[in-house]
Amino acid sequence: MDRIARIDMGAAGGPKVTEEPVGQYAGLGGRAMTSIVVATEVHPLAHPLGAENKLVISPGMLSGTTGSMTGRLSVGCKSPLTGTIKESNAGGQAAQVLARIGYAAVILEGKPEGDDLYKIIINKDGIKVEVDNSLKLLDNYPLIEKLRQEYGDKVAYMSIGSAGERLMLAASIACTDPELRPTRHCGRGGVGAVMGAKRVKAIILDDEGMKMRPPKDAEKFRDANRKFVEGLRKHPVTGEGLPAYGTNVLTNVLNEAGGYPTRNFKTGVFEGGAKLSGEAQAELETRRGGNPTHGCHRGCVIQCSGIFNDENGNYVTKQPEYETVWSHGGHCGIDDLDAVARMDYMDDNFGVDTIEMGVTIGVAMDAGLAEFGDSAGAIRLLEEVGKGTPLGRVLGSGAEITGKVYGIEKVPVVKGQALPAYDPRPIQGIGVTYATTTQGADHTAGYAIATNILKVGGDVDPLKTEGQVELSRNLQIATAAIDSTGMCLFIAFAILDQPDTFQALLDLLGSFYGIEMTGDDVVALGKKVLSAERDFNTRAGFTKHHDRLPRFFYTDPIEPHNQVFSVSDEEMDTLYNW
Repeated sequence: MDRIARIDMGAAGGPKVTEEPVGQYAGLGGRAMTSIVVATEVHPLAHPLGAENKLVISPGMLSGTTGSMTGRLSVGCKSPLTGTIKESNAGGQAAQVLARIGYAAVILEGKPEGDDLYKIIINKDGIKVEVDNSLKLLDNYPLIEKLRQEYGDKVAYMSIGSAGERLMLAASIACTDPELRPTRHCGRGGVGAVMGAKRVKAIILDDEGMKMRPPKDAEKFRDANRKFVEGLRKHPVTGEGLPAYGTNVLTNVLNEAGGYPTRNFKTGVFEGGAKLSGEAQAELETRRGGNPTHGCHRGCVIQCSGIFNDENGNYVTKQPEYETVWSHGGHCGIDDLDAVARMDYMDDNFGVDTIEMGVTIGVAMDAGLAEFGDSAGAIRLLEEVGKGTPLGRVLGSGAEITGKVYGIEKVPVVKGQALPAYDPRPIQGIGVTYATTTQGADHTAGYAIATNILKVGGDVDPLKTEGQVELSRNLQIATAAIDSTGMCLFIAFAILDQPDTFQALLDLLGSFYGIEMTGDDVVALGKKVLSAERDFNTRAGFTKHHDRLPRFFYTDPIEPHNQVFSVSDEEMDTLYNW
């Protein structure tokens, strides 16, 4: 990955492609690349859907290699949902293919006049941008089927559905999985709307004729990869729980902990939780001929993805993840896995973030647009998004906009982005992350659940305030670094508990680049990324007063623990003091 491609979609005479050496961005990948490019090159007051914003697509530092778990792709921009800097990442095949073609980043710039729609073809010969208005308003599944007829099955695809074309603020960018299904999404922050504003419908990535990226020290790299895989396989989370039940293994765990937000964050326990659990889901998938164990990209050894079939054994969607099962399930008072799976398919097809849409539907239920527990009503609301009706455009703009339109007092968002599947009142550490992350409410930015609930990497009491800021700070730093490597974030379970596995990760990075890597280097990388993101947000007008949860989390106790979020503002304001 020795070069950067820039595609000026607004150039006179049509889109213009230029290439340049990585230059000042040398050694960066994934989130480090996207965030530092955006912080350096995008005006912080630019309109997110305007010509000044840029969409930066970057594989990780280890993507395109034989290293395991290296297939995450980062997409960055100024977010139309939050107004902050944004990095959203996904699995699938795109990162591996783009890295093997040799691009450290592809940057979409400018904004075309007119209403033509474009596709971008990237292969060993370079980049072509072509008008293709036959793709207009196709959703992701039919879109990919159409593209496969032209470009075949040995490529990877990135695409937006109708939501992205309509510039909905919850719009995602889909990446195809090994079976070429558009199931892996850069979901959060409305990155799909930015791609839509650039009038880019699809990106076709073809690495035919390209080889794996070679490490500087091949023998040491192979040895480090072997030790790394061994560590993942022997950890109970990455070696047992996630492969057997997927991420939805967390439903019973969080429900029992009283931190499972139910009916728009009204209680921490859902009486129908067992019906939605990973155990129930895996049993159902197996019985119907699906599979609870599946990799979202080649080279994954955790295999936490899966295949969900209907009662007749026909494919419905990829295994709905924990966040999706929660947002469309317990958050809306729904305990029907088939209904959740249908909505997961619709989200992927229309191209919207499952967290944002599920939370939005829960807010709409509070507004009386459907009853809690009414799965048919929830599906009807989601269908409005796919149709692009006035109601659908409101819902497709996310929970905050929907709450404002309907006058709802309690809307669970931070910086305009919906809270994920963990209530911050009985799990104080995740509340710190939601409030202080540069990205808007995001559990993956600093996954305090690992230590608060799962007791991975130590034990910090989730009900107490002590140690939560330090926990979140350390996890946010580590996460920013992991997001830059192309590694799946789930490796954190093993590297937090197993020093040998963490050393293997350092050795993977070091042997690939021909340098010595230490834990201090990882911390420095994480701090560098967070500092760039924080600086952008400050220049965009965000202050410490935006690093807060919605007021009701501080005032309304939640059952069963009957407590509020109580980490002080003064403590949270110290998070970035390093």
